[in-house]
Amino acid sequence: MISQTNSIGLWGIDGFGVTVETVVRPTIGGFDIVGLADTAVREAKQRVQSAVVNSGFDIPDSGITVNLAPADKKKEGSSYDLPILVTLMTALGQIKNSGLVREKCFIGELSLSGEVRGVNGVLCMCSAAKELGYREIFVPSENAMEGSVVDGIDVYGVKSVQELVNHLNGVQELRPVKADATAFDFDDFKGLDFADVKGQARAKRALEIAAAGGHNILLIGPPGSGKSMLAKRIPSILPKMNFDEAMTTTKIHSVAGLLQENASLVTTRPFRSPHHTMSPVSLSGGGRVPTPGEVSLAHNGVLFLDEFPEFGKSATEVLRQPIEDKQITITRASGRLTYPCSFMLVCAMNPCKCGYYGHPTKQCNCRQRDINSYLSKISGPLLDRIDIQIEVSSLSYDEISDKSKAESSLVIRERVNRARERAVKRYANDGFACNSNAEMTPAQIRKYCALDEQGDAILRAAFDNLGMSARAHDRILRLARTIADLAESESISANHVAEAVQMRSLDRKYWGR
Repeated sequence: MISQTNSIGLWGIDGFGVTVETVVRPTIGGFDIVGLADTAVREAKQRVQSAVVNSGFDIPDSGITVNLAPADKKKEGSSYDLPILVTLMTALGQIKNSGLVREKCFIGELSLSGEVRGVNGVLCMCSAAKELGYREIFVPSENAMEGSVVDGIDVYGVKSVQELVNHLNGVQELRPVKADATAFDFDDFKGLDFADVKGQARAKRALEIAAAGGHNILLIGPPGSGKSMLAKRIPSILPKMNFDEAMTTTKIHSVAGLLQENASLVTTRPFRSPHHTMSPVSLSGGGRVPTPGEVSLAHNGVLFLDEFPEFGKSATEVLRQPIEDKQITITRASGRLTYPCSFMLVCAMNPCKCGYYGHPTKQCNCRQRDINSYLSKISGPLLDRIDIQIEVSSLSYDEISDKSKAESSLVIRERVNRARERAVKRYANDGFACNSNAEMTPAQIRKYCALDEQGDAILRAAFDNLGMSARAHDRILRLARTIADLAESESISANHVAEAVQMRSLDRKYWGR
């Protein structure tokens, strides 16, 4: 007898339909799985057989063949265990209604005892199942909350084989898991507030501009000046995520296996802070089966690179294309895979190895050759892609001992939100999804960043004197547009241009560019 059901395969964060067919023949025993299955899928036969027997059912000594269609797409992972078991038990008559099974979708790994274990990427699979027209999907119980945020499909959490068989045979029905989208708390990082940061008014202003426009920023200063402390508080002034952003971010984290058990959505903007010893593959993503790297895990959030020059040059150069394209394509022998990676890049560094080059009171112990070597680890093209470059100076005793309360993240966020809302309304009719000024296209820059005579003169002088590239020219205009939005001005004035230029001048001081 032949039985059939459905499952979902994954390629990146996209799912594709898989038809699982099983035939049981009255021949000498054997269990074969065909359909371009990898090792984990082929090993399913041992897990399935043991799970069936240990759940109180029998498998006769028959020939069993399982086909995973389409046969030209590679099937990977352990999520096919459950649909294989369902088709086998249907073919053996232990699940009664074969027509009902054909209409449903199943995902899950099996233990030898018959328990259903969680798998990665369930949110992506549930989204794909809905798009393919399925109305019911059965997933491991620990993944049920994750999958339930997909509207338009009933998601059932399954703990064991016995529980699933009872449901399909009408003995004891399961209830679908429902997530209340209105109950999600899209909140910021609790406990991290700019009110805790003493002084650093100029750095805070730069971070506010960066958050308002989605601009990349470089913080440079001596040890202990508060660079990391400032960077870790950036998510607290970024706009809260909306549902669509949360869905995309959760899909990436789900595929990477970073969601906690019984989690549903990632509701806070990601803040990724990898160590400087990481490899280029860890940053960009990859592996035999390409998985998301740090640039994708930071999607819709912040990628913070502390001690920036200590990162290998081969790793930092990986950032150049993702910063521009907001997505990264990974090519391996198994195929090409694209992950989204729209993030805000925040870098922090010392001006030299000892950290005190240019310090007003402390002596730098580095030779000029060593300073040049240290700074040269950051390439010109990468530095060109960082909109804001700001010095973070050491605090004086009076600033540290000041008892007054600094401005809170909540107050700063309100200004950031207003600036972002102006930008979204401005680009609403352009036919291009643009949520921040940093994402403006060249055509939008020409349309929305017109300068008056004074502003144009300041930008011309900066372009000639600082030796700017065309990319730097456009980034200053985007930055000036954000500064104007924070000032609630529709036009860009000379003051806005001047402030934007000041925030891009450190490359000449430290790198001589």
